[in-house]
Amino acid sequence: MGQWTGYPHPLFAFDLDTLRAQWLRLHQGDQEPLPADEAVLQAWVCYHAGDFERARDLGMAAGGAGITAATKAQIAYASYLEPSETARIALFLQAAERAEALTALQPANANAHYLLASALGRYSQSISVAKALAMGMGSKVRASLDTAVRLQPAHGEAHIVLGAFHAEVIDKVGSLLGRTQGASVEAGLRHFRQALKLMPDSALARLEFAKGLVMLEGEKRLPEADRLCAEAVACTPADAAERLHVDRARAELND
Repeated sequence: MGQWTGYPHPLFAFDLDTLRAQWLRLHQGDQEPLPADEAVLQAWVCYHAGDFERARDLGMAAGGAGITAATKAQIAYASYLEPSETARIALFLQAAERAEALTALQPANANAHYLLASALGRYSQSISVAKALAMGMGSKVRASLDTAVRLQPAHGEAHIVLGAFHAEVIDKVGSLLGRTQGASVEAGLRHFRQALKLMPDSALARLEFAKGLVMLEGEKRLPEADRLCAEAVACTPADAAERLHVDRARAELND
């Protein structure tokens, strides 16, 4: 798939010491345990700095817990920086395959299940949610997210994607048919609110909640959605991925 597009801002300054010191804040959303293996930590240094390609390479080389860093880096890159739709879809599918293999090896690893759902969710958005639902992908995404939250109830990012799942399904097929996919307005709003509670500093939680509000309850919620986007823009990013979330929120607010 060729060399990845570089991060569009100056890289964040991270090393092993600053990563360890800021780990709890950086992983507030996914609750990933602090790795003991320095090779895995180096992959996370690159991820948080914004060198997603090197994070992928180092994480794959490290193996074990490094696969989580590699897969998260690949999903972030494909979601925000890959210009080619064909390459983006291929990256999401590859990430999903890697995460699914990890769930088989480590069934108690909440982030393996979350990353599988995240990759499949992004893939579904790329090919159209309606098409993905017809392929039966919705139930797989939902089951993976439910498993992630059962294993780690404080997984704020899984709650964000669960909220987005409910919102996307209802937006595409309506609330009545959405119930056949296990989706409801009430559950979507509950997951978004829980994500904000768990991730009070998160631009992503606010951005996805803003989009989800309009999908779930229509244009009457636009003022609140704009407020959430404005709050997201005002968030101070702690790493490269969070900076991209702020950028996306700014673009949404200016549309």
